[in-house]
Amino acid sequence: MITPLDIENKKFSKRAINGYNTEEVDDFLDELTVAYEKIYKEATDSKQIIENLNTELAKYKSMETTLQNTLVMAQTTAEDVKNVAKQQAEVIINEAQTSAKEELLKINSEIKLKEKELEDLQKQFDIYKAKMESLLISQLELLKDSLKDQK
Repeated sequence: MITPLDIENKKFSKRAINGYNTEEVDDFLDELTVAYEKIYKEATDSKQIIENLNTELAKYKSMETTLQNTLVMAQTTAEDVKNVAKQQAEVIINEAQTSAKEELLKINSEIKLKEKELEDLQKQFDIYKAKMESLLISQLELLKDSLKDQK
């Protein structure tokens, strides 16, 4: 690519006959140098801007990838936490059910034991009642005999 310095330093050979006016050529080259220098500077600045934008774009693409990976990881972690919580809930429920069944068996056992105790007490009461009845009958007989003897 031609630089503004190349244009400024360009020299033309001079012809004696029907050549260009040196002063006009130099003035034109000066104008051309200024215009080309401006365009050259704008092109260089534009290339720098494009390079900077490409760098920023790459950085943002990298951030986007990182964010996507983070989001996927967060979703995976959330699912894992949800599954662990569900498993823990199932374990707690199973333990509670097992504990409740054990308590129920224990209570049923205690009920049977108390029913047996009640049954035993009822038998003892029946025996006591029969003994008392027998005692009262024998006392009544004694009393009757004693009354017969007094007459």
